[in-house]
Parts: sequence; structure tokens; C-alpha cells
Amino acid sequence: MGVITSQQLTRYYDQFCDTEIAFSKDIIRVLNIDPRQIYIKCNGTQWPCIINSTSFKLARIIIGTKGGAYQMISQKEPPAVSLRFCFKEEGNQMMSFFVNSKVTNISPYMNSQDLVIVTLTFTQRPPDDLIEQIGGLLEANQNAIRRKEEYILINEENKRKLGLMREETVVMIENVPRHCILRQISFGGAKFILLGLSQFLTNKEAVIQMDFEEPPERIQIKGKIVAAGIVEGRKDIVAVNMQFDEKLVSLTYKMHINGFLQQQRKIKVSAADQLAQQRAKMQSAKKPEGEAKDGKTAEAKTEEAKAESQTEEAAENQTEENPASEAAPAETSPASEAKAAGDAEPAPEAAE
Repeated sequence: MGVITSQQLTRYYDQFCDTEIAFSKDIIRVLNIDPRQIYIKCNGTQWPCIINSTSFKLARIIIGTKGGAYQMISQKEPPAVSLRFCFKEEGNQMMSFFVNSKVTNISPYMNSQDLVIVTLTFTQRPPDDLIEQIGGLLEANQNAIRRKEEYILINEENKRKLGLMREETVVMIENVPRHCILRQISFGGAKFILLGLSQFLTNKEAVIQMDFEEPPERIQIKGKIVAAGIVEGRKDIVAVNMQFDEKLVSLTYKMHINGFLQQQRKIKVSAADQLAQQRAKMQSAKKPEGEAKDGKTAEAKTEEAKAESQTEEAAENQTEENPASEAAPAETSPASEAKAAGDAEPAPEAAE
């Protein structure tokens, strides 16, 4: 995840404050959590525990009833505790921090006499690192529903932002591998071109694979081909529209797509700030004394313009009545796609 602003962290906290996520194996892998380094600390002593779920207000952990941690926190008035989170970073580095908490509930775990689930309520806002990790994942899941039809054109710049290694890939159609070239992708589907006959592709089950970097990973997504048509001027090339099975789209893929959308949002905010500064400079040039007729200085007007641009951005994030028009580039025609593919590289050969 790239550099995140304090404004984005505040938005995460306000929007997802009460949203609780359970730590499944998939979520632990995507967030790079080291479960062996999760501890509960109390009175200077710490014990390992299992993290079950968390939000920005509380966390639920699982501990044994025969350990020292249970003996300490099961008192009538349990002392204050701290929960240690640990995330793996690049270069085998670890990022860990403690969150101050208090015990608010203890109950048996799945009717077990040996295990209990303990609710720890945070006594203050959690560290920004936790908000960034959890907020980014929750936003990706949210945008996967709200913006699933917002397609991203695959070009050199967007490949770099997505972390996509190459547009050439393989799609399995009815268990038959076919070479293809990605043209556009979204949360909900992919558009690509390949050699073949359109009448034999529509409504077929398919699995497409994509190679991403940081970290290097090959992602496979299952879905169905919902449309296929001959490219104008190239009867041997077919433009295919594949729709993903929403339940089988991995969190890693969602994070890549959402990361791209975050970068696009930052570009828009930066452009709005530059425009506000330019307007303030123009107003300042017209008033050499630095004082406008309404009594406001150029600096004050600059701050007002920035606040106005931030308000417009927040309103846009909440409404998004037509999300596909925000970040997706204009869709090219199949003929122009085929011509571009032909000029840049030879058409892929169909598998026997």
C-alpha cells in the first residue's frame, strides 16, 4: 500500500469505525499478519493468544482457561491490558504495536470448557497503522460491490499502477487453455482478445489468470463469458467480455484494483489543490495590498478553496451515482484494440 494521508485515515475511521472483520486464513494472508506474534500484555507479562476479529473499537481474542492470561483477566475487576498486533513487511521486516484495552466480556468459545473468547474494548483510537491495514481491506470489499463495472484500460502506465506484470495471459475455457491479451479489467470482470470463433465462446465457463508483483503472485479468477464478437477487420480475432463469479474473486485481486482507484483519487485531489492555489494567486495579483473587498486575505481564500475541493471530493465518494465515469478511461472499439495489438505485437496463436 502506498503513502496514505491523514485525511484518508480519518475517512477510514469514520466510515468503518463499527465494522468488525473476522480473521480468516485469506484475510491473514492478505494483511500479512504473523499470528504467532499476537500477544496480550497485562501487568508487565505477555501471553500468546489467537486473534478472532477486530474493528476500530474492539477486538476479540481466544485464550485457554488454564493459562496465566485467563487467571489474570478473569478477576472481578480485571486490570488494563494491551493487545499486540504484528504485520510482516517487505524485506522480512516486522511492524508491531500495542493497543490499550480493557476487558468487557468473557464467554466460552463454542461451548468449550478449555477455551474462552475475550472481548477487548479499545480505550483510545487505535494506531494509524491498524487503521490503514484494516481500512484498506474494508474499502476494497466495499468498492468491489459499488464499482464492480468500472473498467481500467490496460496500458503501460496503468499496468505499473496495478502491479500487473504483463497483459499477455492464459484463459481456460471449458478446461482448454487459450492465449489472450487483456484489454480492460475491473472488480467484476475482464475484457480480452484471442483467436477463435465467437459462436463457440459465449456462455462458456472460464478461468483467467493474471500475474501481479509486490508480492509476486499468480491470481486465478473463475467466471463466465457473457459476450463475444468478431473484431472489425480481423475475422480471426474475437473480443471477449468475461464476468467474474463474485464469490470467487480473491481479496488480493480486490486490493490491487482498489489501490489503483486510490492513486486516481490522489491525482484528482492534487489537481484540485493546484487549481485552488492558482485561483488564490490570481486574486492576490489583482489585490496588491493582499486584502480583498470582503476583508479576507489571499491566504484565507486559499484555505477556503482547498476546503471546498475536499468537500466536493467527500460528496463524490458518498454518492458516486455514476462511478464508471470517474476513473475508467474511455473504452476503445474492438477494431482499434485489434489494430493496436497488431501494430505492437503479433496476434497470439490459438492452442491446438
